[in-house]
Amino acid sequence: MTSTADEFSKLNISADWASTAPNLHKNLSLLSSEQVELAKVLIEMGQSHLFQHWAEPGVDDDEKRAFFDQIAKLNSSYPGGLTAYINTAMKLLADSKAGKNPYDGFTPSVPSGEVLKYGDDNFVQFEEAGIKDARKAAFVLVAGGLGERLGYNGIKVALPRETTTGTCFLQHYIESILALQEASCSLAGGDCRADIPLAIMTSDDTHLRTLELLEKNSYFGMKPTQVKLLKQEKVACLDDNEAHLALDPRNKYRIQTKPHGHGDVHSLLYSSGLLKVWHDAGLRWVLFFQDTNGLLFKAIPAALGVSTTKQYHVNSLAVPRKAKEAIGGITKLTHKDGA
Repeated sequence: MTSTADEFSKLNISADWASTAPNLHKNLSLLSSEQVELAKVLIEMGQSHLFQHWAEPGVDDDEKRAFFDQIAKLNSSYPGGLTAYINTAMKLLADSKAGKNPYDGFTPSVPSGEVLKYGDDNFVQFEEAGIKDARKAAFVLVAGGLGERLGYNGIKVALPRETTTGTCFLQHYIESILALQEASCSLAGGDCRADIPLAIMTSDDTHLRTLELLEKNSYFGMKPTQVKLLKQEKVACLDDNEAHLALDPRNKYRIQTKPHGHGDVHSLLYSSGLLKVWHDAGLRWVLFFQDTNGLLFKAIPAALGVSTTKQYHVNSLAVPRKAKEAIGGITKLTHKDGA
């Protein structure tokens, strides 16, 4: 029979643990080898403060194990794990503290692109090209937020797009995709049976309510197999400029977490395996759109047509911005070294 000390030595736990995180060191016997490896990551990344208030073995043992269950989830849901997350945070915080500008050396300019005017011949030609290729596209709706800023406590995709019929945004999006699907198959001719897939990125706040809205309304006419909900996991909050992870003020055995933003959709599509499924099915295009943009589908076919005609790898759709107008813009950045 091996001793606890022998087991720890196999895991390459140094004697410094006793001084760096004494409360954790006392509780190591409670942890599995996988949990000890996660503890090593935390210690090596300067997170020993997380164990400062841990109780003696025999007290709160289930909460201690639950802590590492949460750590395992945070570690697996971020590309590169907690090591990458903390290292990135440390660099960004250090650069911010030093006043570094990530855009130093870059000059903005108006990017090249196609100016589309609704209804003219050019628009119609691109629209026809986009409709034809729509059966080879997948749509991705980013819908992780609530409507609190609008004085609405529900999910934003359940808001009415307009007040005449009360059609909600999600119904409008699905019906628009189905219309594109029908038109695209009609142009393709033959025995076209394309079902354009729709992926919806949700969050803890919106996942169940989005699923309920879909099921209550029979997916607004779309086949349930066409719709895939991908729930965005949260990331750890930071406590200071040294990127120390923040403990939940109500629970010393839990990390405080927060949503991570819309950018997660790309890694989520990849890690879920959905991109591979679409690629193997012969799809060529992925169209991303936001949760409350009712006019978007009037422009999507033509925008897709620009991509198909010009063979773009990436294409963004924007409206003209007036000087000092409080909306975002798209610009081309050229570095002084020519890159």
